[in-house]
Amino acid sequence: MAGHAVVIAGGGPTGMMLAAELALAKVEVAIVERSAAPDPDRARAGGLHARTIEVLDQRGVADRFLAEGKALQIQGFGRIPLDISDFPSRHNYGLALPQIQTERLLATWVQELGVPTTRGREVTGFAQDGTGVDVALSDGTSLRADYLVGCDGGRSVIRKTAGIEFPGWDASTSWLMADVEMVDKPKFGLRPGGGIGPAEGGERIRVVLPERQVEHAGEPTLQEVSEALIAADGTDYGVHSLSSASRFTDNTRQAASYRKGRVLLAGDAAHVHPPLGGQGLNTGVQDAVNLGWKLAQVVKKTGPQSLLDTYHDERHPVGAQVLQTTMAQVALTSPGDRHQALRDIMSELLTMDEPRKRLAAMMSGLDIHYDLGQGHPLLGRRMPDLDLVTANGLRRVFTLLHYARPALLNFGKPGTFDITPWADRVQLIDAEYAGVWELPVIGVVDAPAAVLIRPDGYVAWVGNGTDPGLRESLTTWFGSAMRPPG
Repeated sequence: MAGHAVVIAGGGPTGMMLAAELALAKVEVAIVERSAAPDPDRARAGGLHARTIEVLDQRGVADRFLAEGKALQIQGFGRIPLDISDFPSRHNYGLALPQIQTERLLATWVQELGVPTTRGREVTGFAQDGTGVDVALSDGTSLRADYLVGCDGGRSVIRKTAGIEFPGWDASTSWLMADVEMVDKPKFGLRPGGGIGPAEGGERIRVVLPERQVEHAGEPTLQEVSEALIAADGTDYGVHSLSSASRFTDNTRQAASYRKGRVLLAGDAAHVHPPLGGQGLNTGVQDAVNLGWKLAQVVKKTGPQSLLDTYHDERHPVGAQVLQTTMAQVALTSPGDRHQALRDIMSELLTMDEPRKRLAAMMSGLDIHYDLGQGHPLLGRRMPDLDLVTANGLRRVFTLLHYARPALLNFGKPGTFDITPWADRVQLIDAEYAGVWELPVIGVVDAPAAVLIRPDGYVAWVGNGTDPGLRESLTTWFGSAMRPPG
């Protein structure tokens, strides 16, 4: 039986991002993916939001994605555009990039990091005990792991086998998505509940429209695409040559717990919702970045198992918020005069700065705030990517996080802090920054004297020139003090 520290079930964006995080921490990890190859017809996500781009920038790979995508103001709420170009971020935009390309770029990075990926097999079950998890595969073989992470989608075998409840709301609406050809070219743009536009590459047309029925036995047929077009536009434009088709609904659910013993959930295995606003892939990738460094420390025994509970504590509320915003967008985009009245009012409201910034920050992930207690506004929020003056020259904050190592930045007198017991785990950097500190929505905040940044880029501690609470924070997030040799 082959052994690994961590086995990840599912090689989509969430699974690959988690694998990369663990590999950066030098943890032995393997991915098991049921599909023999990525399926472009099942890859629905069309882009990356600002915070996800920042996360990739923290790991030094954002340029790969930016080179293949198109930076645009793609953020919206219920198809009401939200401009974030005035947000304090280097990446105050979204990136139009088909999921199939995102997956290819992540797969290349994971391969460079040496993570083995087994395709064409899937996890069919597991049994966990006090020391690990026996993972059964579809070909009759098995793996032994310290931990198993289910990144295997909304129908997650891992979640079901673990017996984790998946409460939520049943589907009330169904949409079809199809790539077709048409005799007569339609007007591209949004329709109530959907839209028509160019497909990726070639002359084909992509149709995304609501259906009259919620329950369906299989994938959409050409006849059903025709009926949806007639319902929306009064004509089917001579639709023909259906090349790919799929359905999605507003089924909305969230795992009651993201952890059960040595088994954890991330991405769609932990939360499913309609794709309005494009939050699914982005939320899953950020789940992985929150979990990866914590799981690595537990595996390496530098952090307690209770550290894994903070993954649920921090990411479950984020997932719950995503569920709420997607349900609101379904209501906002539904056909009918009453829903149109709601859209008109929301469209006017979102021309105002404060509502626009609040919703845009929520949708882009730039407003995420983990509850780490009272204190400076930075506490629990993303660290801005400042240009720092250090002994090694000008350094961006994000470059300090390329290898997923935490950092204590001291903006006061050099030598103020002694973190020798954590020196093998935490970087200590004396830095200067003379500019303004600004956060999305909140605005300008007081400059701190010191900040402790977690590997996921969130601020764990803020100092005012002294170190009260620093040792406790270091111990909480990065393990107990280790006595220096000698």
